[in-house]
Amino acid sequence: MLETLIEALSTNPLLYLFLIVALGYPLGRIKILGVSLGVAAALFVGLGFGSLSPAMRLPDIVPMLGLVLFVYCIGLSSGPSFAASLRRQGVRDNLFAAGVIAAGAGLALALGAALGLSAPMTAGMFAGALTNTPALAAALETIRHAAPPEVAEKLAGEPVVAYSIAYPMGVVGIMLAFAAAERLFRVDYAEEARRARGFSSQGEEIIVHTARVTSPEAAGKTVRDMVKGKWNVVFSRVKRGGHFLAPSADTALEPGDLVTVVGARAMLGEACEENIDRDNTELQMRRIFVSSHEVIGRMVKDLGLTRRFGAVITRLRRGDMDMIVNGKTVLEPGDRVRVVAPHAQMGKVSEFLGDSYRAVSEVDALTFSLGLALGLAVGMIPAPLPGMGEFRLGAAGGPLVVGLILGARGRTGGLVWTIPYGVNMTLRQFGLMLFLAGVGTKAGYGFATTLLSGGGLVVFAGGAMVTFTVAVASLVIGRVGWGISFPLLMGMVAGVHTQPAALAFAVERSKSDLVNQGYSYVFPAATVMKIVLAQAMVMGMGG
Repeated sequence: MLETLIEALSTNPLLYLFLIVALGYPLGRIKILGVSLGVAAALFVGLGFGSLSPAMRLPDIVPMLGLVLFVYCIGLSSGPSFAASLRRQGVRDNLFAAGVIAAGAGLALALGAALGLSAPMTAGMFAGALTNTPALAAALETIRHAAPPEVAEKLAGEPVVAYSIAYPMGVVGIMLAFAAAERLFRVDYAEEARRARGFSSQGEEIIVHTARVTSPEAAGKTVRDMVKGKWNVVFSRVKRGGHFLAPSADTALEPGDLVTVVGARAMLGEACEENIDRDNTELQMRRIFVSSHEVIGRMVKDLGLTRRFGAVITRLRRGDMDMIVNGKTVLEPGDRVRVVAPHAQMGKVSEFLGDSYRAVSEVDALTFSLGLALGLAVGMIPAPLPGMGEFRLGAAGGPLVVGLILGARGRTGGLVWTIPYGVNMTLRQFGLMLFLAGVGTKAGYGFATTLLSGGGLVVFAGGAMVTFTVAVASLVIGRVGWGISFPLLMGMVAGVHTQPAALAFAVERSKSDLVNQGYSYVFPAATVMKIVLAQAMVMGMGG
């Protein structure tokens, strides 16, 4: 019976692949002490099948394709926030991430030497302890390039085995560190939210209220003058003399104006009981999908909506996050914007922005494929690593770096690089499942051998030490040394570990979108750094 199953699956790779994915999905949803493996369960299902026979392995193109899709989509989605973070406190945040990751790599090397692990096993333990799949892929690719052909196949299984053993505690350990630090620092999330208010439009509650202009500081000033450097708000309507208008940046406020303010409370004078936001006699509000290639990748201020249509975008929803819009906000495909405009112009605004759900469910095959090709080409470029030969970003790093650049740029002339949020998430998850299923089947036989020999316990202990050391050091340095808001710090630590499960755990604990911001600030640089470090570890292949 077992021989028949092995024969059927090993000769039908597509059936084999989707069976692994199908079994991995429900397994990944099982929670133990509030923690689940998620998509990573596909790795362990693949390991289980692969342990049955050396023939139970998927073709190499399966994990390669999955990896490229995964990292490129991450780059596209993280590019804008990564670029924005560099213009603020990003240098500090990324130096922080680099420091703790380098310390983790140093500890992994020391433990590998002390425990007698080979260089590939040490690299896999490092990647698993810090839960970074691209780093594992980079280690495998380096082995293929650097190791003699006769031993490359055997060595390629070692990082995957170590990764799979260290990975579970890599996920759970961060969450345990969060819970411990929460108690140690006596975190009050309500107070943290108040302290962080004004940090960013994504980190504060969006309030809609009506204000009457009575303040001498506001009367006679333009909207641009009032908003710039003061509040992160949008003025969506102005009622003046019984008539309504959607204000532009050059609209001057006059004493007695009633203004609808979207965002934090702005001190224009006195609060007003009249809710003009609900008055649709002259202006109306509509939610519109951004799908037109003419507006995707452009800043709101360059669209001229007020000049053309007398319209104002007050906020947008991207994924599960609501954001205040300002002139420098770049629109992405699939954004759902809230627009205020005169009745006669709303149809024209809708047509201008696209408002097609079908269009935001599609991928521009030209730009998506071209971006992937550029990423793979960049990954092939060799770069000297002093004293250790050459290193390449490879299929893990090249698409990620190119994705970050193209995602931050948004568009080049008529070429739109970004893809809709929902499509990005789907491709990212699908790619990750392909990669994990592929590498799991490839390393399954060696994984079973390692566990049976008792060597797995050594790798598990070493990986746990790396996970806890990096997580605890990050939390203590960030909180005690730099006084970083705890929700933001949890996001940064989840980004250092490049761990979505830890990110979700932190969001659930804090109920704050600051967690997402911290994650996006350090995630790209942390991923690239782990790729480089994993390759450097494998290059010391003397062990």
